[in-house]
Amino acid sequence: MALQRYTGGDFFPSIPSLFNDFFNSDLMDWGLSNFAGTNSTLPAVNVRETDNEFTVEVAAPGMERKDFKIDYQNGRLTISSEKKEESKDEKDGKVTRREFNYQSFQRVFNVPEDMVKVDDISAKYTDGILYITLPKKDEIKPKPAKTIKIS
Repeated sequence: MALQRYTGGDFFPSIPSLFNDFFNSDLMDWGLSNFAGTNSTLPAVNVRETDNEFTVEVAAPGMERKDFKIDYQNGRLTISSEKKEESKDEKDGKVTRREFNYQSFQRVFNVPEDMVKVDDISAKYTDGILYITLPKKDEIKPKPAKTIKIS
């Protein structure tokens, strides 16, 4: 006999989903779905579209420009970051405390080449937010409405 996840009805009908949410959830999915498998946090991302461009905003406070790597290849925008820190306390030539901190993430977005001017993609990092601007090609920008004169 093997253990299986409980998929039956409510344990206590008067408490609708408290126990079902607890027993029917994966251990790593209790509101922690923003974490990758390597104990790193995936940053929140906003994608904005205007008539002229797409803007990707990545919330990554505490990082520096040199920590990011941005690639665009075959219609895929890849944003990744890796940051390593090490601190060490020594007394009389002996290490009394040593701490390591490693943070990394990678986000990938599909952006077809026929939509953006690949050579004009730009990025800047300001106040903890990485801004990536992808200008639209002229062919996909909305055209103004044509007024037709009635004769």
